[in-house]
Amino acid sequence: MRKYSKILVTGANGLLGTNTIIELLNQGFMVRGFLRNRDNFVGPTHQNLELFEGDITKVNHLNEAVRDIDCVIHTAAITRQHILDYKDYYKVNVEGVENLVLASIKNKVKRIVYVSTAAQFGYGTLKDLGNESIDIKQPFKKQFYVKSKKEAYDFLQTIKNEIEVVTVNPSFMIGAYDSKPSSGKIVLMGIRNRLVFCPPGGKNFVCVQDVSRGAINAMIHGNSGESYLLANENLSFEQFFKRLRKLSKNNMIIIKIPKLIMISLGYFGDFLRYLKIPIQLSTANIRLLCVNGFYSNNKAKNELGVHFSPIENGILDAVHWFSKHRS
Repeated sequence: MRKYSKILVTGANGLLGTNTIIELLNQGFMVRGFLRNRDNFVGPTHQNLELFEGDITKVNHLNEAVRDIDCVIHTAAITRQHILDYKDYYKVNVEGVENLVLASIKNKVKRIVYVSTAAQFGYGTLKDLGNESIDIKQPFKKQFYVKSKKEAYDFLQTIKNEIEVVTVNPSFMIGAYDSKPSSGKIVLMGIRNRLVFCPPGGKNFVCVQDVSRGAINAMIHGNSGESYLLANENLSFEQFFKRLRKLSKNNMIIIKIPKLIMISLGYFGDFLRYLKIPIQLSTANIRLLCVNGFYSNNKAKNELGVHFSPIENGILDAVHWFSKHRS
């Protein structure tokens, strides 16, 4: 078992970053949280937590942040879907990783846990789930966020002999402390609206607390150079909203949108984006909602010892957190 004492978590104010910091503190680690503005941190104060303000694109900030650090858990990334130019994703999600690696090697960091995305690998069906051995598929290849995460992963494969790198690949995370919000928008949609318009596809959903524990297990037990899908329940969007409806006690009406209408909306979004209007609608983004992005978690369970909770736990955590913090 590898022993580390002081851990840097980038993206400290994000959904996964905050939950990972809390779990690290609960396990007795010293933690430095890297974020742009400490006022945005919604996690607890703790004697073993230091918040470090910096910019992931600035090498001098990263050199300071990784000083005296044993291991980095890199959760920081641009995930917003309305951005028009791929270079904006590239600057943070690819160049930011390259800068972090160089700073970590220079400061003799022992290991980096890189948080990528499940979509880096090919999805499957309920009878034949996607796994770590399947190459990325369309439509994810063309989606800017996924493309940038895959490009950063490919870079990390070139430096495996210089520093230990383990990759974890979460699916769609649900839980508390989603302050921006990010994936929790799907929960807010369900608890705030009487009508919910439901795409025809599906995703793999996972509790964010399980992902944070999985990232820590990867830090301790993962094999350098390996990737681990942190995924759990494969559900259609309709199934997810039905569970959300039951747990939130919001008697929403779920309206399924046919794929043809979804794709038409995507083309309309492409036209608006051509006019330089920042909008999430695009054919690339819409097509993601029309496929069943289903994955297996066997490798993470067997090799990292990760135990996955029912997605109802994450939904309830998110509902309670949003009800308290975003009234």
